[in-house]
Amino acid sequence: MAEHVQEQSDFLDHELTHRLEEAKSGTRRVYFVDASHFVYGTFLCCLWSLTRLWIPAASGRQRFNVLGAYDPILHKLISVRNTTTVNAETMCELVQLVRQENQHDPDKPITFVLDNARYQRNAWVQEMAGELGIELLFLPSYSPNLNLIERYWRLLKKQALYGKYHRNFAAFRAAIELSMIELHDTKRDKLETMMTLNFQTFEKVSLMAA
Repeated sequence: MAEHVQEQSDFLDHELTHRLEEAKSGTRRVYFVDASHFVYGTFLCCLWSLTRLWIPAASGRQRFNVLGAYDPILHKLISVRNTTTVNAETMCELVQLVRQENQHDPDKPITFVLDNARYQRNAWVQEMAGELGIELLFLPSYSPNLNLIERYWRLLKKQALYGKYHRNFAAFRAAIELSMIELHDTKRDKLETMMTLNFQTFEKVSLMAA
């Protein structure tokens, strides 16, 4: 839809770009915010084999939730993790964590770039963010391509889950948390290569309604 493409372009040009320029100059903090819900199970990948292979597979309904705020300049993730649910209360906890992380520089503006999930637009969340000096910059609808943290989730799944067997939920969670540590330590080069400030845009966008 031409209108949606234009809306994304306007947002990138008039809202996001100048805030990121300020972040690069050190006068602002920008965090890309989203939640990922890792469901305990098998994450398939592809391989070539001359003979048929049988591998163990896990299944279940347990979820490991990570609500994250990713700083693309420092390549640092601040997160709230649980096995229950992500809601307005979880979001308020993340807001407080980010404020604490930046308590050494209380006058520097902070911006959250986030989608339109109901718990993120919650009045309680917006009030707390305002009190703590955090701007909530909501993306246009259907714009995951403009939310940098989506790339982080893809990279994390590839590192921790694809083609790997975890004997139980505890091992599943531990693998994710270990990969999160590695991405900021021994595998930081992969993180920095993936998490650049180059955004994919679309000349034509097709939307489907159920």
